[in-house]
Amino acid sequence: MPRGPRVLMKNVCYHLIARGNQKQDIFREEEDFKVYLLKLRKYKIKYHFQIYGYCLMPNHVHIMGEIKQPSNLAKFMHGINRSYTEYFNKKYNMVGHLWQDRFKSKIIVRDRYLLDCIQYIELNPVRAEITKTPAEYKWSSFLERVLAKSLNNNGLLDELHI
Repeated sequence: MPRGPRVLMKNVCYHLIARGNQKQDIFREEEDFKVYLLKLRKYKIKYHFQIYGYCLMPNHVHIMGEIKQPSNLAKFMHGINRSYTEYFNKKYNMVGHLWQDRFKSKIIVRDRYLLDCIQYIELNPVRAEITKTPAEYKWSSFLERVLAKSLNNNGLLDELHI
């Protein structure tokens, strides 16, 4: 069954999910996480994407945010994923697809559920039993969002207005 067109709307947030092909790890070393965050910053600026939460798991990523021009949503994710794939394939001497299918996008309205969704994203490492608390995981927005500090000094988050 063919997939339908992506729903794009203004003034909404998007919960974006991209998973490694066949659920393979897309981050093998600490440097890989750092490179992805640098690419996220680059494309966030290029496509005016405001980030409200994120979590980089070993085999997938979650990004919560809002884009100024919804028609650029696919370009935003394509830019990040394509450039990260080039880095990953070169580093690990691989070829081919790194990502499973196209990224998923869920529209999130600016209400209480938006905060719940960000919390869901940041609790991924706890549910996966990688850490006991979200504060222990340095590849998510939790520390920057809740404690106003970032272990990676990336300052990716934008101020959220509900």
